[in-house]
This record gives sequence, structure tokens and C-alpha cells, in this order.
Amino acid sequence: MVKHSNLTVAAIQMVSSTRADDNMNLAARLISDAASRGAQLVLLPEYFCIMGKHDTDKVNLKEGFGSGPLQDFLANQAKANNVWLIGGTIPISSNVEDLIYNSTLVYDPQGKFKARYDKIHLFGFNNGKEEFTESDTIKPGNPEAIVFDGPCGKVGLSVCYDLRFPELYRAMGNISLIVVPSAFTYTTGRAHWEILLRARAIENQCYVLAAAQGGKHESGRRTWGHSMLIDPWGKIVDELPEGNGVVIGTVNQSSLSRVRNALPALQHRVL
Repeated sequence: MVKHSNLTVAAIQMVSSTRADDNMNLAARLISDAASRGAQLVLLPEYFCIMGKHDTDKVNLKEGFGSGPLQDFLANQAKANNVWLIGGTIPISSNVEDLIYNSTLVYDPQGKFKARYDKIHLFGFNNGKEEFTESDTIKPGNPEAIVFDGPCGKVGLSVCYDLRFPELYRAMGNISLIVVPSAFTYTTGRAHWEILLRARAIENQCYVLAAAQGGKHESGRRTWGHSMLIDPWGKIVDELPEGNGVVIGTVNQSSLSRVRNALPALQHRVL
């Protein structure tokens, strides 16, 4: 059995603007801050690179997989800060002209690409006051769980609305950490964000690291924020309600084992 070490992890919270260059500069400062505080794995929020005035703005920023300014930025930041960097999401070209993949890309401390996950559950919401239809601009990825081997064990990748579908996380198997880059709306976040994150940690007996957009954007949209790290018992380790900043804590292997040994629920599953 591979013995994994404790790992300091950080979630970056942003209030991204309509300008990709400004957002990358902000992200770079926050990644550096997290690394200076000992973070070895850093998670950016969904759409860290742009929160446009129109949904189509992110489509105009799309890159072909394998090269582009956003992918170069992520690789360079991982290497410069000597961290595992999970790049929130960026728009990657699909085979449909007007649709992009909302993609999470992972880079190791040498800046080498390690994993990709394309968001599979596309948000749809209409309460008569707010309306969101991600399928207008996003193509869903292949319906499969994506896990990569990190220094703290296996890490499961998911994005925002995926949080409402627990079967995705069950399909990840035995994981130490789930990451959830997000841009939850203020309305849905206030009602469900913390409950869903803590449920995913408790039922999978693992850590959950969630990096959110958190504030008022130029489009008038308000995101919920409350980036957080949650332990396998469902306890919030660190949290940032709103604004730009860093949430930080440790994925502790002893705590992970202690919870699973005391309450071996994963072994008791029958379905």
C-alpha cells in the first residue's frame, strides 16, 4: 500500500471580472500567497479567468486543448510556486462551434499536465427572477468520474452543479480529497452550498475543498462565496464568506483513517 503524507491545501476565492488579464494577475497573487503559507495543492474557482457580462463571453475566450494563454498560465504558476495547481475551470474548444467544455485542468509542481475533467452536469435554474441555462454555451463532458493520484492520495474532480449528484462521487471510489471549483449563485448557495459540501464529505468520508466565486460581478450577478475546506467528519476547517482571498488547511491522513476506522460506513455499503 502506498503511504501518503499529510498535505496543506488551499482554495482560492475570487470575484472575477470581465477582463482575463486582470483575473490572471489576481489569481497569480493569490496562488503565491497560498504557497507562501505552505500550500502544496491549490484550487482555483470556476471561471477564475472570466465572469462575463454575457454567457457567450467565455466562449470567445476558448482555447484548443494543449495550448493557449490560460493553459500556459496554469502550467507556469504551478511550476513557479512549486504546487499542484487545479485550475478551476477554463473554456476549452469542443467540436461544436458555439459550445465550449467547462474544463478543469490539473498541473503538477513541475508544470506538467496531469488530468482533465469536463463538467458533465449543466446548471439550469429559473425562479422567475433569475435564469441560467448552461447548455446554451457549454457541451457536457463524457459521463465518467475523473480521479488523479495526488500527494495526499486519490483526488476526485468535480465542478459546481455536480455537487447535487452524489452518484458521481460514489463512482470515484476510495478518495482522500474531493475538489469543487464553483460559481454558485447567491440564491442557491445561501440555501444549499454548505449542506451539500458537508454531505459529500460525510458520506464519502474524505476531505472536500471548495473554491468559489464570492461577490458582486460587473454583470450584476452575485455569487455566494463561502469557499471552504471540510474534514471527513463534516467539520468546516476553514472558510471565507466573501471577497478575494485564500482558505487553507491540512488533509490529515490520521484523521482520515480515524474516521473510517471508527465508522466503517464505506465498508458497509451493499449497493
